[in-house]
Parts: sequence; structure tokens; C-alpha cells
Amino acid sequence: MYILFDIGGTKMRVVAADREKFLGNPIVVSTPKDFGEGIDTLKRVIDNIAQELADQNRSVTAIVGGIAGPLNTEQTMLVKSPNLGGWVGHDIKNTLHESYKVPVEIENDAALVGLGEAHFGAGRGESIVAYITVSTGVGGVRVINGKIDRSSLGFEPGHQIIDPDNSLCPTCEGNDLEAYVSGTAVEKRFGMKPYEIHDDAVWDELAKFLAYGLNNTIVHWSPDIVVIGGSMMNEVGIPISAVRKHLAEILKIFPRAPRIEKAELGDFGGLYGSLAYARMRY
Repeated sequence: MYILFDIGGTKMRVVAADREKFLGNPIVVSTPKDFGEGIDTLKRVIDNIAQELADQNRSVTAIVGGIAGPLNTEQTMLVKSPNLGGWVGHDIKNTLHESYKVPVEIENDAALVGLGEAHFGAGRGESIVAYITVSTGVGGVRVINGKIDRSSLGFEPGHQIIDPDNSLCPTCEGNDLEAYVSGTAVEKRFGMKPYEIHDDAVWDELAKFLAYGLNNTIVHWSPDIVVIGGSMMNEVGIPISAVRKHLAEILKIFPRAPRIEKAELGDFGGLYGSLAYARMRY
């Protein structure tokens, strides 16, 4: 049995699974910003799930999960994270291994969501899947033939610079894609939660900013499909139709854009990706 987790900037999700499916509903709690509090919270949830498995004469054989931010080369800890600074530099992998004595695998959270979409969601059946999440932050991954593509330090498409001098958005605090379209950036810029914004012009502008980033991602990664997920793509959010429209106007070098689709796995994409990863490894 696997324990799967997804530690995002806002929420932490944990579930048990066999090789085919989740065993019960995922547990969802707020993500503590402090590492000590956070790892204790994660372990309490894992302990409860592990006890339920033990009561059914099942045992945990591996723990696999993602966390928001780039990891070190050994894939044991965050090296930087805009939203989980208190977790940076703490050895998550070995802390969990010491507690549970089973193999532990850690990946970037957006990378696992993309892997989940490639296996179980909007990208299934495609050879090259580019996944972009637009949520508290902006992240993503390139998935090749069902596996996360190789990289030196991971993938960070949210930190591509799309406006060096902020001429497109003088009120944006930063010049990368995340500073323009992430939920955190939008809330700071407009002084309200994104879901409280009902001005179509605002959402159309955000769609255009996102299309600039997708153009860069597409010409670098040349995917068969781009899957976009995250809370900023919800019903009150960036309209996928506007993203497609702006991208068609921006992308010049290729004869056509790849398919642009919304993610299908919702809040549990990272857990599905963890399941795909666990099945490949164990």
C-alpha cells in the first residue's frame, strides 16, 4: 500500500492507495508555514491512515508525494519556495523515512500534478504533455511518454520573465509569469480574492499574460498538448477560451498551436501523479 501526499502552498492532501485506486477519500488540511509544525501535521495524518490500514491487515510499502518549490539534486528538500519558505532546507525525505522505515520519494508538486494529468487526466494518450498550474503560484512540468522529463533542478515555467520593465503591468510586483497571473499576485494587486473579481476585462488581461507564458513554453518544449490547471482556472477565473484566442494571435513560429485543455483531476491531481510515480517505482 502507498501513502500519497501533496503539500501545496495553501493545502496539504494525503491518501492511501493500492496500485489501482485511492483507498478512501483524501484528507485535506491547511499547510502550516513552519516546517516543524508542518511535518508534525503530515505525520499525524499519515499515522491515522497507517493505523486504518493496519486494522485491515495492510501495511505501508512506500510514501510518495510532492511539495511546492524546486528540490535539491538528491530530491530530499526544498531549496527555495515563495510560499513555503519555512520548509526550505529541511530534509523531508529522510525525516519521513526515519519515522516509517519505508522508501520515500519527493517531487515538485506541479510536476506530479502534470504526471497525473498525463496518466489519468486531460493529457492521457499524448506523448509530450506540458502541464502548467496557475494557483497560489505558477508551476509546471514536461512529461515525455508518461514520465517526468529529465532536468537538472526541475521545471519552473512560472519564473520565466515575460515583461522585463513592467511596461505591460506597472502595478505588478515582479516581471515573471507568476507575478502577473498567480492568485497571490492578483490578490495583492487588486486588494481582493481572485474569486471576488467579476470584471471580464481583468480576466481577459490575465488570459493574455498567461498566453505570453504559454507561447514561450510551447516554443521551448514543443508539446502535443498543454494542460492548464490550478485554482485560477476555475469557473470564476481565467477563461480557457480567452487563453486560446490570445495564444493564436501570439504564437507565430509554428503553423498551429498544440491543444490547450483544462486539467481534469481538480484538487487531487498531485495525488494521482503520486500514484502514477509510485506504480512506476514500486
